[in-house]
Amino acid sequence: MKKVLITGSSRGIGKEIAKRLSRENYKIILHGKTQSKELLWLSDEIEADIITFDLANTREIDEAIENLGPVDILVNSAGINISKTFDKLELRDWSAVFDTNFFGLVHLCKRFKQIMKQGTPESPLRIVNLSSIKGFSNSSGRLAYASSKAALNLFTAGLAKELAPNVLVNAVAPGFTITEMTQSTWTPRIEAQVARIPLRRMAKPEEIASVVSFLIGPDSSYITGQTIIVDGGYTVND
Repeated sequence: MKKVLITGSSRGIGKEIAKRLSRENYKIILHGKTQSKELLWLSDEIEADIITFDLANTREIDEAIENLGPVDILVNSAGINISKTFDKLELRDWSAVFDTNFFGLVHLCKRFKQIMKQGTPESPLRIVNLSSIKGFSNSSGRLAYASSKAALNLFTAGLAKELAPNVLVNAVAPGFTITEMTQSTWTPRIEAQVARIPLRRMAKPEEIASVVSFLIGPDSSYITGQTIIVDGGYTVND
């Protein structure tokens, strides 16, 4: 049974990825900044282990990973968004977003490489990063978040080149997706953007999870260094 560490798996897309992969008989390690009640409930539901650390704290990452044991697959789903215009973004806001969405993820990938099982060209290990369509287009009010995701897309491609052929590295860039976060921050501006989606609806978290499932499975054995956009056609309208 292959072991998968999924960061940011207490809710939203990360939670659905964990549930999907559990049904597909992967051994799941859930992650959260703390042991929240949502994380504990999910752990009981899918019989998964839990690991906790703050992605913005490299010391916490190192301590948590030290006794984790070999892992086959890393899914980087954790992330934060600070929505402010450029004039209102302080340096601490930029640091908070990049420390979690990019630098913490980079450090975790490095630590993962040190503890991962030995991949081979015939049986490569997998890393999947959760990006965003915001990393491909201008985004007023989300400049720090969008910049962190653009950096992640380039990192994904570069890391894939360095780790080939023993590790496949890809990313998934969801568009507007129904999560607790989007439901709590719904605005007329977002409604107008959703109306521009050719498929006329937001994605379900399960639909993003299905792409992650594909990227860690045997049918994606010749795909690496790619960021797969899953947005219902939204970006073709830009």
